[in-house]
Amino acid sequence: MRIVRFEDSGGRTVLGQWVEEGKARRIEGDLFGEFHVTDDVVPVQRLLAPVQPVNLLAIGMNYRLHAVESGKEAPGHPLVFAKVTTCVIGPDMPIVLPAEAPDEVDYEAELAVVIGQTARRVSEADALRHVLGYMCANDVSARDCQTRIDLQWTRAKSFDTFGPLGPWLVTDPGIDPGTLEVRASLNGRVVQDANTCDMIFSVPTLISYLSHQFTLVPGTVLLTGTPSGVGMGQNPPRYLRDGDEIIVEVEGLGTLRNPVRREE
Repeated sequence: MRIVRFEDSGGRTVLGQWVEEGKARRIEGDLFGEFHVTDDVVPVQRLLAPVQPVNLLAIGMNYRLHAVESGKEAPGHPLVFAKVTTCVIGPDMPIVLPAEAPDEVDYEAELAVVIGQTARRVSEADALRHVLGYMCANDVSARDCQTRIDLQWTRAKSFDTFGPLGPWLVTDPGIDPGTLEVRASLNGRVVQDANTCDMIFSVPTLISYLSHQFTLVPGTVLLTGTPSGVGMGQNPPRYLRDGDEIIVEVEGLGTLRNPVRREE
């Protein structure tokens, strides 16, 4: 099932099952509890992020080739950080280059995992039972704040609009998160093209590891790392600029498209 959050023609926020362009069947109930899909087909005026994360966790340096392009050794354990949830936006919404740090804003195409059932100290074998679904994500990052100014990642990763998610949440239990193509295109040119099989730590490993550190509650969104090809890794570096368009695609999960604008 492809689940969307959207605004209808009256400006109301609605949860639905995607039918086709501009249409969705309304969902009633709690996405993380009991819900059902109605027969009521509603016009989709504007897509929003599929979920509003309770917590937004992310993993750094989780693809082997990304570690190579960064000039670092593969980490011995997952590198965990958090993004402030107010950074989240939906498809087609602009990524805004912040006035405080506009010059080195980078893209990171990622597979996002949405936790559907509380996970605390779960095994790798049981980890995927706690997943509601998967979606595309872009872990936008201000590299100057991340690597030189702040020397930690919270602000660099959390400026408003730095968390595009979408276009929908896919709940197919047959998805294997370890064999998905991940791609990013900047102004029509492919800049990242990899497979989640290049991950250092698999999705079940990440969920199990994180659940032993803190409770993963329903509505937690996990960004699983980005492959090689980020702007910082190019020679010379190619950061996002006003007027750009960045597209993230994950196999079977749709296309997440966002324009880039400078802050007025």
